Amino acid sequence: MLIDGFAAGSFQTNCYVAAPAPGDECVIVDPGQDAMAGVDALLREHRLKPVAVLLTHGHIDHMWSVAPVCGARDVPAWIHPEDRHLLADPAKGFPLGAGQDLLGGLKFTEPDDVRELADGSVLEIAGMAITVDHAPGHTRGSVTFRFPEERVMFSGDLLFAGSIGRSDLPGGDYPTILRSLGRVCLTLPDDTAVLPGHGPQTTIGRERAANPYLAEAAPFAGPTRGL
Repeated sequence: MLIDGFAAGSFQTNCYVAAPAPGDECVIVDPGQDAMAGVDALLREHRLKPVAVLLTHGHIDHMWSVAPVCGARDVPAWIHPEDRHLLADPAKGFPLGAGQDLLGGLKFTEPDDVRELADGSVLEIAGMAITVDHAPGHTRGSVTFRFPEERVMFSGDLLFAGSIGRSDLPGGDYPTILRSLGRVCLTLPDDTAVLPGHGPQTTIGRERAANPYLAEAAPFAGPTRGL
């Protein structure tokens, strides 16, 4: 499997491409601020043809470029229905007034083709089977994307190396994110690679051993399961 990425924009949000191999169809995960040039460079380098954009959640730093990326390649965007409203009005992801100040009157629109994700569904896209897990707590519509055969998870802003996503923005909730961490992350094998929305790659085993938030989430974990 081919996975490559870069940190986009002033938020340094990780944008990824994933494909079975160079020269194949691919998906784009979380095209953030000013991500178009980086995405195009990865597509050229690996000779990839994008067929979908996957969004782990609706915050502006993860979907800033979704409409232009989808429009340029005529591909759909996938997002959980609880976060879909943020595509056209990302200011709602911030406290009242803060979003308007941050975005400075910029206008955003949905891509022409938006499709909604469901918990536990498997997307058969680009020759890959991608499992979707609803993981609210950072936002109501946060999800992770898992690649079963490769033991890889795109965690968005649910889980970082040594930390977790914040839960103090609209739609966030700390007890809810702990439950999501327990159900979605702690049930995975230790050798599962975690590709987060910000910062370096990690593994479930490393976070299970050293991430203090996962210790808090442990009571919400079920039996360990394979990807």
